[in-house]
Amino acid sequence: MQQWVEVSVQVTHEAVEAVADIFNTLRAGGVVIDDPLLLNSLRDSDTWEMCDIPKQENVEVVTITSYFTDDVELTARLTQLEEKIGEVEKRIGLCRCGPTKFRVVKETDWANEWKKFFHTTKVGNSLVIKPTWESYIPLGDEKVIDIDPGMAFGTGLHHTTNMCMKNLERLVKPGDIVFDIGCGSGILAMAAALLGAGSCKAVDIDLTAVKVANENIVLNNLSQKISVQQGDLLHGTEGKADIIVANIIADIIIMLLPDIPGKLKDKGVFLASGIIEERVNDILLSAAKNGMQIVKIDRQGGWAAITMCREE
Repeated sequence: MQQWVEVSVQVTHEAVEAVADIFNTLRAGGVVIDDPLLLNSLRDSDTWEMCDIPKQENVEVVTITSYFTDDVELTARLTQLEEKIGEVEKRIGLCRCGPTKFRVVKETDWANEWKKFFHTTKVGNSLVIKPTWESYIPLGDEKVIDIDPGMAFGTGLHHTTNMCMKNLERLVKPGDIVFDIGCGSGILAMAAALLGAGSCKAVDIDLTAVKVANENIVLNNLSQKISVQQGDLLHGTEGKADIIVANIIADIIIMLLPDIPGKLKDKGVFLASGIIEERVNDILLSAAKNGMQIVKIDRQGGWAAITMCREE
């Protein structure tokens, strides 16, 4: 029976997206993000039953857990993990909250880990996220996204992805062209397609994410609407979009903003998320510098999603 090594890293909220992406780049067997802010929100929610889950007191530390096969490549991958987290800290400052923790698990344990944390959840008015192992019958005009949280980052339950999906419900019009930058699991492109977008281009710099997004898109029968390719930010797109969505960290959004006005159609919008509350002003300053006008700011659990358009 295959053995896995469970690897857990505790970080600040701002580092969550970057560290999760590192695990994906290293071909880890899935990423679980234990965000105490999210757990408290879901615990008090009427949309997801979480029995006997105590209220989380320390909400400043997020635990990111992933799994590596216990093989000859393990040592090299763990070394790369430490190096890449060090590179993140050089960019955004100290973000680790303790040493890396390890635990050996057998394949049967691994198969059940996800089921402890992920259940069918409704997001907004019509989108439903359903793990592949659960059954669900849609009600009314509900649109169901089937996804395996073990495949890549992006399950819709994190505050940043959740806000993006709710905004896409508001923004997407029939026939819209949507660019999903840093697509991860492809969940935002799939949401846009189900909400009526005519076509979606999903881009990620990580080949593993591209592979996973394609698998999820096929699973949801959306291949005719969504194309996925490897690319660095907007370099993987052609033409202009009605909506550009980027659920990434603040520093990368700032790098992206100079190119956004030239990639939006008239009356097009840019939806930026993955922004920790403390970096909102940095985004607002960069948006103004690059000719973008703020339309709406959403806040949830210490994170922000900002909708903006080109200045008239």
